Amino acid sequence: MADGADAPRQYGITKPLSLLGPVEADLQRTAELEKFLVEAGLYESVEESAKREEVLGKLDQIVKDWVKQLTSQRGYTDQMVEEANAVLFTFGSYRLGVHGPGADIDTLCVGPSYVNREEDFFIMLHEILAQTEDVTELQPVPDAHVPVMKFKFHGISIDLLYASVSLLVVPADLDISQGSVLYDVDEATVRSLNGCRVADQILRLVPNIENFRTTLRCLKYWAKRRGVYSNVTGFLGGVNWALLVARVCQLYPNAVPSMLVSRFFRVFTQWRWPNPVMLCSIEEDELGFPVWDPRKNPRDKCHHMPIITPAYPCMNSSYNVSTSTLRVMMEQFQFGNKICQEIEMNKASWSALFEPFQFFEAYKNYLQVDIIAEDDEDLRLWKGWVESRLRQLTLKIERDTYGMLQCHPYPHEYADPSRQCAHCAFFMGLSRKEGVKIQEGQQFDIRGTVDEFRHEINLYMFWKPGMELAVSHVRRKQIPAYVFPEGYKRPRPLRHVNHQQQSNKNDPEDGTATRSPDSQLKRKHGSAGADDAEPGRFAKRSSVSPVHPKNSSPQSGNVGDETACNNQIKRASSDASGCSQASPQVSERSPGPVVSGPRCAAMGALCSDDATSKHGIPLVEDCTTPTVAVCTTLKRVAEKVVSELVGSDRLGSTNSAELLESMEKDVLAENVHFGGNGVAHEV
Repeated sequence: MADGADAPRQYGITKPLSLLGPVEADLQRTAELEKFLVEAGLYESVEESAKREEVLGKLDQIVKDWVKQLTSQRGYTDQMVEEANAVLFTFGSYRLGVHGPGADIDTLCVGPSYVNREEDFFIMLHEILAQTEDVTELQPVPDAHVPVMKFKFHGISIDLLYASVSLLVVPADLDISQGSVLYDVDEATVRSLNGCRVADQILRLVPNIENFRTTLRCLKYWAKRRGVYSNVTGFLGGVNWALLVARVCQLYPNAVPSMLVSRFFRVFTQWRWPNPVMLCSIEEDELGFPVWDPRKNPRDKCHHMPIITPAYPCMNSSYNVSTSTLRVMMEQFQFGNKICQEIEMNKASWSALFEPFQFFEAYKNYLQVDIIAEDDEDLRLWKGWVESRLRQLTLKIERDTYGMLQCHPYPHEYADPSRQCAHCAFFMGLSRKEGVKIQEGQQFDIRGTVDEFRHEINLYMFWKPGMELAVSHVRRKQIPAYVFPEGYKRPRPLRHVNHQQQSNKNDPEDGTATRSPDSQLKRKHGSAGADDAEPGRFAKRSSVSPVHPKNSSPQSGNVGDETACNNQIKRASSDASGCSQASPQVSERSPGPVVSGPRCAAMGALCSDDATSKHGIPLVEDCTTPTVAVCTTLKRVAEKVVSELVGSDRLGSTNSAELLESMEKDVLAENVHFGGNGVAHEV
C-alpha cells in the first residue's frame, strides 16, 4: 500500500472533480485542436521570437544605464555606481507563454529605493527613450491605476511599469515572489509588482504547464472571436482568462487540452456568480494591504464576477464586469458548451467553436460611438481615453433604466476609410431585459444619460481642437457598410441551430419610435406632427426618461458600480396619471430628439419593443440576480466542488452531458467554512 508520501498533490483549495486521464479519442481531438491553432496563426515565428529577445535585451541595458546615471548624479560613491542595477521582468501573456504574433510585451522594471517613479521614471527615462532611434509612439500614462509607459521598440509594442523596492542595490537574481519585496512600498508599486507575481504564481499552481498554455491560447482566441475579450469594456482580459483556465486545470489535473476546453465551458455554464473563483486561499499578511473581502470592503460586495488573484494582496481582477457584460459572457459560455458537446459526439469540428459572433445581426438597436481627431496621433490618444470610459456608459444606461435596458458593448473598433479626418467607431447592442414586463410601446429616453457621458469625456485634460465625439442611435438596417469585412452588408445566412440563432419573433421591425441621426435632426427643425403622418408606423407611445442625480459624474472607475450597489435604486411606478419627481417621466408622445452638444450627435428615445432581439442561446438565470455579499459570515472564501459530478462515469463519455444535466440544481461554487486546520465543512 502506498504511504502518504505517494499521495497525489492537490492543486487548488478543493479536491479535483476527476483524476481521469485521456483516452485515444481525447488525444486525437487534442491533436486536431493544436493543428487548428497553428493554422489559425496563433504561434509566432522563430524569427519574431528572436526579435523579441533582442528587444528585451536592449531595453534591459537602457534601464541599467539609466539607474547608473542617476546614481552618479546623486553623488553616490564609485562603488555604488558600479553596483547600481535595475532588473527587467516580464508578465502577462509573454510570461505565461501564450503570446501570439504582434502581441505586446508587458514588462516591469524594478529599481532601487532612491529612484522614484514620478520624476526619474516618467521624466528622465522618458527623455532617454524619446531620444532612442528605435522607440516610437511613446506615451506615458502616469495617472493610470497601474502607471505605465507605452511605446514601440523596433516595432514591438511594450508596456513598461516601474517599481522602486526598499533596497539600495537590486540584486540580479531578485525573487519578487517573496513577500519581503512589498515592505515599505506604496499601493501603486504593489499593483506594479503584482503583475509578475500573479503570473509566476499561476504557473506554480497548475498541474501541467504545457496543457495549461494550449488551453489558454485556445480560450483567448475563442473569446476574441466571440467578442468577449476586453477588460476595458467590461469583459475579461488576459489575466482573467488565465485564472479561469488555471482553475479548470486544477479541477481536472490529468486532462489534456481538448478535455480542458470542454470542461471549461461545462464548469462555467454552471458557476453561480458572484461566488469567487480562486486558485488558492486568500491570505492576510502583517503588511496590512487590503485584500478582496466583501465582509470588510463594501465595494467588494458589488462585484458581479469575482476572479481573485493568487498573489498577496489577493484582489478581484475582474471588477470591470457589469450585469450586462456578465449576461453576454454567460450566453457565450452556453454557446461554447453546446459546440463542445457536439465535438465530443463527432457532430462538429473545432472550427465551429471559433465561428465569429455575428454582432450586427444580434440586435435591432445599437449605439454608435464615433471618435474623430485631426490626425492619427491625436486619434490614438483620444480613442484611448474614450475607450477607457465606454464601460461607464454601459453602467449609466443600466442605472438610468433600472436595469430594464441592457447593453452589449462590442470591443472591436471600426474605421470609415471615406472620412478625410482620423476616425474610428465603437458599437453597443441594446435590448430590453429578458423576462421583464414593460408597457407596450414604452420607450427608454437615454439622451440625458448620453449627455452625462459626453460631459465626462470632454473633461479630458489633453483635449485638442479636432477631437470630437458623436453618440447616435442606429437601427440594424442603418449599420454603416464599413463595419463588414467585405465592405458591404452580407445577407443573413442560415446558421446551425446550436451555433448562433438570433430569434426575432419578439423583435418587430415596425412600430418603433427610433430614428436615424439624419431623420432626428430633420425632426428637430420641423414637423411637430411627424408621428401623426404615419399612424400605422409611428403610433403614440409612452417614454421613460431617466432621473439623473445631481452629482452623478464618477470620480473613479468604480463609482458607477458603487452607485448601483449602494443606492439600490428601486423601479418607480409607471402610472402616467401621478408620477412623483423620483419616478421616470411618462409621456404620451415620445420627446423630440435633441443635440447633446457640439461634440455629440443627436440621440433618440429607444423603444423597448424594438430592442427585444434574442441571441438564441439559453440564458442563465443566475447572471441577472442581484449581487449579494459573498461569504459574509465565513472566515475563508472558497468553492464547493460537487464530487458527484464524477461518480463512476467518465466525464468524457457520451452520457456525461446527461450526468451533468442531472446535477444542474447542484452548486459548483458554494460558500464553505474553513477551520483553522484548513479542513472544509459545508455551511
